[in-house]
Amino acid sequence: MSDERVKQVSKLRHIMIRPELGAISGAVLVFVFFLMIAGDSGMFAPAGIQNWTVVSAQFAIIAVGACLLMIAGEFDLSVGSMIGFAGIIIAILSVQWGWPVWLAIMTAFVVCVSIGALNGFLVIKTGLPSFIVTLAFLYILRGLTIWLAILTTQKTVIGGVKKVAEGDWLAPVFGGKIFGGLFQTMADWGWLETFSRGKRMGEPIVNGIPMLVVWALGLIIFGQFLLTKTRFGNWIFAAGGDAQAARYVGVPVNRVKILMFMFTAFTAAVFATAQVMEFGSAAADRGLLKEFEAIISVVIGGALLTGGYGSVVGAALGALIFGVVQQGLFFAGAESSLFRVFLGTILILAVILNTYIRRIITGER
Repeated sequence: MSDERVKQVSKLRHIMIRPELGAISGAVLVFVFFLMIAGDSGMFAPAGIQNWTVVSAQFAIIAVGACLLMIAGEFDLSVGSMIGFAGIIIAILSVQWGWPVWLAIMTAFVVCVSIGALNGFLVIKTGLPSFIVTLAFLYILRGLTIWLAILTTQKTVIGGVKKVAEGDWLAPVFGGKIFGGLFQTMADWGWLETFSRGKRMGEPIVNGIPMLVVWALGLIIFGQFLLTKTRFGNWIFAAGGDAQAARYVGVPVNRVKILMFMFTAFTAAVFATAQVMEFGSAAADRGLLKEFEAIISVVIGGALLTGGYGSVVGAALGALIFGVVQQGLFFAGAESSLFRVFLGTILILAVILNTYIRRIITGER
C-alpha cells in the first residue's frame, strides 16, 4: 500500500520535468529541418559533420562551466573577455617574451582561474549580484587585453604562435588531433573522401578528431558526473536552490560558489588555448559575446535562471543545436545574420518552457 503522505509522481510528469526535455526536442527538430533543406549540400558528409561538431564543441566547453555556475545560482558575464585575455597572455609570453609555450599556457590558466576566484570572492563578500561584478570584469578584462596587446606589439592581433609551438609537449593537447592513423586507414579502404590533387593527395579530408572536441566531451562527462553522482553535485543544486537553507544543513555555500566561478574561468581558458593553437594567433577581440551564447546554451538545456535546476547534458545539447544551426545556415546558403535571429527566438521559447516546468515542479499556478 502506498503512503498517502508521499506525493505520487506520474511517469509523464517525471519526464516533463526533466531539464533535458526541451533540448532533446529542439535537437531533433533542428536535425530534421537541416536534413530537409541542406541534406544535399554536404552538411552531413564527413567534412560537414566535422565542421558543425567543432563549432558545437566550442559552445559546449564554455557552456559546461556556465551550466554548473548557473545551477549554483550565479552568472559570469566575463567569460567572453576572459577568452580574449587568456589568448593574448599566451601569445605575449610565448611569441614576444620567448617563454616555452607550455609555461605560457599554464600561466594563462593560473591567471584566469585566479580571476575566477576573485569574481567569486567579491560576489560572496560584497553581497553584490554576480551579474554586476562579472559585468565589471567583462570591461576590465577586455580593456586590459587590448592595452596589453598594443603595449607589447602595437597591434591587437599577435601571430607566430604555431611556429614557437613546434615541438612543445603541451600545445598538441589543445591544438592537435587524435586517431589520425584510423582515419587514414578508413580512407585507404575507400570509406572516407580524400584529396585528389596537390601535396596532400591521398590524405583523408577528415584526418582525425580535433582536441577541441575531445576537451568538450571530457568536460561534459566530468560535469555530468560531478553534478549527478557526487555529494558536491548535491551541494551545487542546494547552493542555487536555497542558499540559506543549504547553510543550515551544513553545505559550504560560499566555497561551492567560488569553486564554480573558478571552474567557469578554467573552461574559458581551455577554449582560448584551443583557439590560439588552432589559428596560430591571438586577437584582442576573441570571445566577443561568448558569455551570452554560453548562457543561452544552458537555458536551452533546461536550466532555470533562478538557479537550483539544470543539466550538463542539456547544456551540451543546447551547444549542439547552436553548432548545427550556425553551420546549417551556411550550408543552406542563408544569410549568416539569421543566426542571431535564431538565438533571440530560441532564448524566448526556452525561458517560457523553463518557466512552465518550474511551475510544474513548485506547484505554482
